[in-house]
Amino acid sequence: MKRSWRPPLSHPLIDLFDRAVDSLCTALGSASQVQYRGTVRNFLSYLGTNYPEVKSLDQLRREPHLLGWMSHLRAQTPPLATSTYIGKLIALRPLFIELAWTKQLPQVARLIRREDIPRRPHRLARPLTAEQDQLLQKEFVKRNDLGSNVFLLLRHTGMRIGECADLPLDCLRSTGFRQWAIHVPLGKLKTERMVPVDSSIVAIIQRLRFFRFLDPCPPDGRLLARPSTKYALVRALRDYLHEVCYSLEISTRIVPHQFRHTYATEMLRSGVSFPVLMKLLGHTSPNMTMLYIEVALKDLQREFQLAHSKPRHLVPQPRPSDPIRTGLDGVIDSLHATQRAMEMFRRGLPIGAERKCLNRLTNRLTKIITEAGKLRTP
Repeated sequence: MKRSWRPPLSHPLIDLFDRAVDSLCTALGSASQVQYRGTVRNFLSYLGTNYPEVKSLDQLRREPHLLGWMSHLRAQTPPLATSTYIGKLIALRPLFIELAWTKQLPQVARLIRREDIPRRPHRLARPLTAEQDQLLQKEFVKRNDLGSNVFLLLRHTGMRIGECADLPLDCLRSTGFRQWAIHVPLGKLKTERMVPVDSSIVAIIQRLRFFRFLDPCPPDGRLLARPSTKYALVRALRDYLHEVCYSLEISTRIVPHQFRHTYATEMLRSGVSFPVLMKLLGHTSPNMTMLYIEVALKDLQREFQLAHSKPRHLVPQPRPSDPIRTGLDGVIDSLHATQRAMEMFRRGLPIGAERKCLNRLTNRLTKIITEAGKLRTP
């Protein structure tokens, strides 16, 4: 569905805010600029409708202008999602700070305060269920058209749909004998990465190249043809997924990003370490990666059993029993046994003065054992 055309906003402050957006978005992407301008339009539309007498920046007040706008956002029907509400406040606040600096109006920087921004809702990972994943993959393999191959690629590489839309025609790279990787260009976090793939994904890339060759759109160096814009391509792929889910009689609320969550959870359960998973997903923060993985009870039980069967952090275990030696050798063996017993006892104590004292005694025993070893005679 095409978005309805909206006329340019007419407000005395629009030029001032546009210059602030241009200043903030110098090093940001086009999506960030769209978000800032949309928030400015929303705020100034409210201001022009409810307070037409406000025509200059120094007339803005926290009460009633900003607090009234926040109440207007929360009272919308259907209600705004909490993350959308937070995004609008976060977008408008730095604009006020920029305007306060450029126009020498310090009171403008305090129109939106930190305490006005609510906490983000705790998000859980949203991987597909095992049944949904199996049904969708079977259907994609059965259809074997452009859309199905795109979603199979997303499912087995963990790419964002926007990154897939930007893939170049030569994204597949050989990294060794029968080893390949997909070069993912600069994405959402301005990072690029290499994602290892197997022969089945190589076949998918080859099929997508074939579909690109058949497409009437002129060559542009990309793996997926764009009828008009990147966003039109992404919308078409989303509609394709919706149609597939409807035909399978499963939830039509499944979105392409859930394939990324499913890939992350599958990689973790297959034994991929957390730092490597961050690299595969192109994340720069562990907290971001934690939003993508689902840790179920069976995962906790598996990790517990593994840690219990192959402990790596337990106290030193005594050596196998050897024949009791006499003389100086027996004295050194006794010192070693005493040292091990003290260390086992020390590690069971809480952190405090007693534990520090036993640590000092253990170190002294180490020195005593070293000196006793020097007393050996031929």
